[in-house]
Amino acid sequence: MPEPAAWRYQKITKPMFDIQAPHRVLLGRVITCVDDQIIEDGFVELLNGKIARVGSRGDLGDSPQGAELIDLGGMTIMPGMINSHAHLSWDGIHELSFQSIYDSPEIRAYKAAGNMLKSLRAGITLVRDLGVHNANLFSKQAVEQGLFPGPRLLVSGESIIQTGGHTYWVCREASGADEMRRAVRDQVRGGADLIKIMACHDTLEFTDAELEAVIDESHRNRLPITAHATYDACIRRVAEFGVDCVEHGGSMSDDTIKILLDKKIPIVTTFSALILQAKPDIARKFGIPEWKIAERQKAIADKSRFDGLLRASKAGVPIVFGTDAGSPAVEHDQIAPELDFMVEVGVCPSRLDALRSITIRAARLSKLDSKIGSVEAGKEADLIVVDGKPDENLFALSNVRMTFIAGKRMH
Repeated sequence: MPEPAAWRYQKITKPMFDIQAPHRVLLGRVITCVDDQIIEDGFVELLNGKIARVGSRGDLGDSPQGAELIDLGGMTIMPGMINSHAHLSWDGIHELSFQSIYDSPEIRAYKAAGNMLKSLRAGITLVRDLGVHNANLFSKQAVEQGLFPGPRLLVSGESIIQTGGHTYWVCREASGADEMRRAVRDQVRGGADLIKIMACHDTLEFTDAELEAVIDESHRNRLPITAHATYDACIRRVAEFGVDCVEHGGSMSDDTIKILLDKKIPIVTTFSALILQAKPDIARKFGIPEWKIAERQKAIADKSRFDGLLRASKAGVPIVFGTDAGSPAVEHDQIAPELDFMVEVGVCPSRLDALRSITIRAARLSKLDSKIGSVEAGKEADLIVVDGKPDENLFALSNVRMTFIAGKRMH
């Protein structure tokens, strides 16, 4: 692997937030996110930060000695949720370009801290922060050094764009193959877990040489690379050049879908801006103009615009949950609207499949599925407790009562 970021060499005497992970047994309904498995009257035993056992309550036997027993009644225990496309230092409240240009580093840090707390309260135990600027590198340091309680973080550092490209006012601009490689190396030096590129807006971006260089340099440093790609020509191009994931997605030909399947490239869909900005009672609170509300309502009413994503899903392309949190009207604790729309559109054929898109499939995207993403013995105890049955009503996820990360109660 690449040389670690400089902060990893610092000696930490004691975390500022030293949360313990005692021996606990949770009693309640269990959605394991292993296929469609639900244990209606079950238990999950947490020991040393891991899931020691899971099963039916009748199989528990005597309460393990020294364990704290928590009877949750009819509440549901399920894996911690993963937002695979978010921007912690964007607040979802203020105008996007203005805050990107004028927020001070200190304000970005406060916004990220607040959004990490909101994420924990919403049951998000891992955030894949896809940057724009490099604030997420410092969020990761703060969490891992115990300076601030937050979810697990996978961060991209600065998003890399061509000079003058999409959102040039906040990302890392580069021109030519050598500058692309330098931009990747700078994110690696800062401690990035993955690389993010903006591959298009109204037009395709990057020359072939630039695209080849940025992908090759990411892989040479053993980091995955993901691409903002929103229509067929762009999705096909980045897939052919070798990215590991597509963000947003959009219209797709059958040929493009076949490439995604052949190369096992997943798509992180992000419908939330469309959904929430189309709801007048929500959108007006955020200053969304009436013409934009009308435009969004027209967009979500026309399900044909999602045909490419639907055909990709039905063909077997993995569809993973993300909200683009931080975008206007998309706050970091808004989870259920995205999942519900994924089912409505059909990219997730059932509510249980939607729950897998935010748990085990999301963990698989980030190559963490052997560690988290399902309620199975031996995995890290990243769990949430929901007051309700999200397999019957996804909006029950608005009632998260407990959040555990590695057995530590974070909410």
